[in-house]
Amino acid sequence: MPKNERTVKIGGVTIGGDHPVAIQSMLCCALEDVEGNIAQGKALEQAGCEIVRVTVPNAQGVKLLSALKETLTIPVVADIHYDYKMALEAVAAGADKIRLNPGNLSSPDQVRQVAQACRNAGIPIRVGANSGSVAADILARHGGQPTAAALAESALAQVHMLEQFDFNDLVVSIKASHVPTMVEACRIFAAQSDIPQHIGVTEAGTPRMGLVKSAIGIGSLLLDGIGSTLRVSLTADPVEEIRAAKDILLACGLRRDRVEVVSCPTCGRCKVDVLTLAEKVEQMVENIRKPLTVAVMGCVVNGVGEGKQADIGIAGGDGEYLLFKKGVAIQKYPMEGILEVLKAEIESM
Repeated sequence: MPKNERTVKIGGVTIGGDHPVAIQSMLCCALEDVEGNIAQGKALEQAGCEIVRVTVPNAQGVKLLSALKETLTIPVVADIHYDYKMALEAVAAGADKIRLNPGNLSSPDQVRQVAQACRNAGIPIRVGANSGSVAADILARHGGQPTAAALAESALAQVHMLEQFDFNDLVVSIKASHVPTMVEACRIFAAQSDIPQHIGVTEAGTPRMGLVKSAIGIGSLLLDGIGSTLRVSLTADPVEEIRAAKDILLACGLRRDRVEVVSCPTCGRCKVDVLTLAEKVEQMVENIRKPLTVAVMGCVVNGVGEGKQADIGIAGGDGEYLLFKKGVAIQKYPMEGILEVLKAEIESM
């Protein structure tokens, strides 16, 4: 489903409209460890991160932001919570976007000052709404619970707070750790606004469950045409978030800039070690930037037929492999050396 979101520019990255969904992550080193943050930022950049966020709660955060802007090529977002002065300083330090919950500021005038500074600098504001930031009056209207409707209403209220100061260069993020709530809230908001959404499941957890929850939540919205930036929030090295995000985009058919490997779950007909081979094939093609699908199948009975949608694949037999392309058998090869054969064929395509 096509996206119905307006465009917003974040540094050198444009999101919304027909632009690709951008991958985002957040630095997690201690603020005073400037070199560590720079190293982590560069690692994220190399892994494919397209927007990076850093918390700016104090002067040390502003100093770090300035250092990141001097060394990274991707846009840097300043995460602001309660101190509007930090938002103003982050804008002056060159932030490419401000992440802000206007309801956390103590007065409308503080919101006005931040909006004016961002307007003058030509940078957007990302409004954040999550289950812990819903205003008391909104909660009361929804039975005291941060329901999906309450979250969407909270996000709209934050947007209106900025729009009253004639600020419309906005991105909205509505997050919850409960996947159905997060998905429903984002859908409710999308039905009422064309503001681009940054999507993700907050506090998703460690890599195993965090990836499952993120794939379901983020994937559901992407297939609805909702979401212009995303973050897979994992309790792990943030580089793992980038890998997971790329996999989700690939699985949703929104990125075709690398090789996708499909493989069968095996059965009693299998005469080869598909698990080991599939893992080796994944490692082999990890850095090949071609929009190809490679199939690793366990037998020739269904392998060629089930793998016919793949551009190229191999199906195991009794001591040999059958190489096929688009479901058409090409040639049989002995087990030894099949990886080299497959790699050569992929590189020639």
